Amino acid sequence: MSVSLSPLSGAGRRKGQRYRPRAEINVTPMVDVMLVLLIVFMITAPLLTVGVPVDLPKTAAHALSADKEPLTITVHADGGLYVQESEITLEALIPRLKAIAGNGYKERIFLRADKTADYGDVMKVMASIHAAGFTNLGLVTDPLSQ
Repeated sequence: MSVSLSPLSGAGRRKGQRYRPRAEINVTPMVDVMLVLLIVFMITAPLLTVGVPVDLPKTAAHALSADKEPLTITVHADGGLYVQESEITLEALIPRLKAIAGNGYKERIFLRADKTADYGDVMKVMASIHAAGFTNLGLVTDPLSQ
């Protein structure tokens, strides 16, 4: 008489009982996939903030909390003016800001200027923004390395 101990032969079950499949979910592969996705998003998230490269001045000011992405105006070292990532002239700046600003004149505007940019160019941009009625203007700097 031969005895088989394989799970398909019915060994270990009482006579007359049928095999019932287990209703368990193996979560290990799902956890592995989620960890890989987490790592991928942690690496790619800082790379998604694309803008005009500017060498910002260093200050000891603290960062402001932002609920949504503000309008960003950039004054490049060569005098170029950008709204978000598109280049624009000083004459076309205010009509563009009025068209973009959804909250009217209370829209938050960040002004980024290269530290080697001409001070007069930066002041012209600030004065034209303020003269158009936009009052929520902030200057962007890099924090000092401690």
